[in-house]
Amino acid sequence: MQRVAVVVPRPAERDALVCLAEAGCVDLDRTGGPGPPGDASSYPDRSAAATLAAEREVAARLGEAVRRGDVAALAGWCPRAEVAPLGARLAELGGALVPMAAPRGIDPPTALRRTGPVRGACSSLVTAYGTPPYPDLDPSWGAAALYAVMFGMMFGDVGHGVLLLLAALGLAVLRPRRLAAWLRIWPLVAAAGVLSIVAGLAYGEFFGPTGVLPVLWLAPLHAPVRLLLSAVAVGAVLLLLAYGAGALNRWRERGPSGALYSLSGIAGGGVFLGLAGVAGGTVGHLRWVVAAGAAVAVTGALLAAAGLYAGTDRGVSGLFQTGVQLFDGVVRILSNAVSFARLAAFGLTHAVLGAVVWAGTTGLARHGPAGLLGAVVLFVLGNVLVFALEALVAGVQALRLTYFELFSRVFEGQGRPFRPWRLPVRRSEVVP
Repeated sequence: MQRVAVVVPRPAERDALVCLAEAGCVDLDRTGGPGPPGDASSYPDRSAAATLAAEREVAARLGEAVRRGDVAALAGWCPRAEVAPLGARLAELGGALVPMAAPRGIDPPTALRRTGPVRGACSSLVTAYGTPPYPDLDPSWGAAALYAVMFGMMFGDVGHGVLLLLAALGLAVLRPRRLAAWLRIWPLVAAAGVLSIVAGLAYGEFFGPTGVLPVLWLAPLHAPVRLLLSAVAVGAVLLLLAYGAGALNRWRERGPSGALYSLSGIAGGGVFLGLAGVAGGTVGHLRWVVAAGAAVAVTGALLAAAGLYAGTDRGVSGLFQTGVQLFDGVVRILSNAVSFARLAAFGLTHAVLGAVVWAGTTGLARHGPAGLLGAVVLFVLGNVLVFALEALVAGVQALRLTYFELFSRVFEGQGRPFRPWRLPVRRSEVVP
């Protein structure tokens, strides 16, 4: 993102704004006037009210311009790739797009890449949480992949996964207006359906434990403890990835010291890794792993304490504040790791509900033609209910784990979204 100044002759001010609106790649600074710039989609092209609102916005922008003699200027932000093409268009009006140094202490606005339906769906998952700070990584692809993995573990059923995949393809192809809010996330729904199919193959689930598919890994109802431990292990890997991304973001934001001493960076990752080593060594009766894990955890805690203390007023109150914050951070690390057990818990719930429906179906099927008809009705309605209920639960829980357990380590603050100037305005008939 490049800091720029739009400089044009005063007679061409309005047409310069029209040029910026058509280009749609400059986020202009605001010094007063109405709220944030509107979007063309907010104004029907032929609506008189929309035209009036657009002209008022243009007038407000013209009132914010800095004028010196016969020249007017507006400042803003523009993607570097668009600076040269936009400068050429302004040159036709006798103006110029002048690159400037970014102001100290002010980050540029963040523009997540949204080209293509897949990238747009991934970005939507991030922007629903907030706008990442400009120096931070764009986690869109990784967040979407992790969300699909967690959803699949809780919704593991081949039949239900196929239905979810078909629903996503229906959104993409039919594009029903009543579901307009869901249209842009169809790639995410499709990915969740594919991962549900994969997990269903591992569990041997096809509309419940019907026996149609073999169990490739484990049956949730026959090995719940193993599934629970596997979920916690998956959660530990995801948390380590989040700490790695958090450390890189702290480095980009505040340099090496920010990455080293932050609870969402190397220090916090060290505490988590050390505690995981202690737990694993205890279960495996490996004393050297316990000792190594304890050393890593203590080192991470000391680094985090140093970083927390540096942000206090020092003295006794600073020590007390550091102790409270460090204790809270360690408790959060432990609770976050255990929180991923819900991947197994809701996976078990899905399997239990499927087993109940299948048991009722097979029981009714033994009672003649009427029982067989009732079995079909029960199988269909039961699976509809299980699908709707578990899709909602798995979707919400995967979102919760993504936002509260992972993103809380990746991001420490929020940035400002990139809002380019876009309004349905018309060119003047004559430009002096």
